[in-house]
Amino acid sequence: MDTTLDALLEATGLSPMGPSHPLGGGDIAAVYRLETSRGPVVAKRDDPGRLAGEAEGLEALRDAASPLIVPEVLALGDGWLVMEALETGSRTPRSAAALGEGLRQLHAHTAAEHGWPRDNACGRTPQANAPFADGRAFQRERRLLPLARACHERGLLDDRLRGRIEALAEGLETWLPDAPASLLHGDLWAGNVLHTPRGPAILDPAVYRHYPEVDLAMLTLFGSPGAAFFEAYWDGSTPADWPRREALFQLYPLLNHLLLFGGGYRGGVERAVARTERG
Repeated sequence: MDTTLDALLEATGLSPMGPSHPLGGGDIAAVYRLETSRGPVVAKRDDPGRLAGEAEGLEALRDAASPLIVPEVLALGDGWLVMEALETGSRTPRSAAALGEGLRQLHAHTAAEHGWPRDNACGRTPQANAPFADGRAFQRERRLLPLARACHERGLLDDRLRGRIEALAEGLETWLPDAPASLLHGDLWAGNVLHTPRGPAILDPAVYRHYPEVDLAMLTLFGSPGAAFFEAYWDGSTPADWPRREALFQLYPLLNHLLLFGGGYRGGVERAVARTERG
């Protein structure tokens, strides 16, 4: 085990009780599970700035006191983040409904400004969060235009598709109403949801405040949380403009995947643009 992790654990009163075991599923950081004098923990090795942003996000989500389980931060330093380990269970209609109810309660924590007091990261991509009072301006200036520019500069978007994204971003005020900004997980794809015996848990956040559909669109990007989830979240009444909002708010994570992982995501970007344009 890394000597810096040993020292961090000892300083926090978490004496290691055996070897660490690598965990799969992470694209960015190295993640390990190990036993300590206070039970099992998960230790993540990554860039210190990204880890600090994740730790702050976990604490913000825990402070919101929604029914969702959020792992407790136990230690942070020297390029390591140590959290409580959670037991894995199975997704059922009941746990999917609990996720929907918990996320609805989380999103009820709103503020006037869209953004976050500090920048953080979504994967390896720096995530600018300087606030805007208007959510349309935040989506345009902090999400769509910077990612479209970055992808274009790397040759991942041609001029035509970048122009369509820019036109879409400039036209948000014509159809998307402004709204209070909800507290978001910020990177809520299915891999960052864990169904535990105690209920659904959310992991690896990239928190900020914005439209609540950001989290919903991430949950449907690579699958679906299920009918029970949406029944609980929307109380049986799907908003009429959900398909268009879903496409819009999938565009930023798709651009981020294009930037991080290459041209295999260009088709997804183009489809999201087309769905948003159609309304």
